[in-house]
Amino acid sequence: MYPAAITALPHVDEHATVVAAGADAVWRGIGDVLDRSFASPRATRYARLVGCADRAADGPRPLAEGSTVPGFRVVSAVVGRELVLTGRHRFSSYALILRLEQAGPGRSRLRAETRAAFPGPAGRLYRTLVIGTGGHAVGMRRLLSAIGHRSTTD
Repeated sequence: MYPAAITALPHVDEHATVVAAGADAVWRGIGDVLDRSFASPRATRYARLVGCADRAADGPRPLAEGSTVPGFRVVSAVVGRELVLTGRHRFSSYALILRLEQAGPGRSRLRAETRAAFPGPAGRLYRTLVIGTGGHAVGMRRLLSAIGHRSTTD
């Protein structure tokens, strides 16, 4: 079960893909891609711009409870099964929950659930810009695709 702070966040969306790799490979792919994607100079600048609480990659690697990447803090990590990240900035409080399930021999289903609250007028505007335009969905599909690619090229 998740902390109340996560379950209280409204559900935004969920994306899924099947990866032609076992859970161990996909788990490594998740860590590699999150570190590479969210710790890029562009992502780090964005985290500073919107005032993210966590602005740098820090903590144990592979990702574990307490690890951070710009914009996110790992609050739970069940190796090979689930990674729960949370974050907050001036316009939103949010969670990204990555779940892995077996989808057949040598195949894994990877799901990414986003939960978020966008308080106040600035939050509503930010939600419109990020969620309403479809930008978040495109970003999540790219993230899952990158994880799938990384997981199958090990």
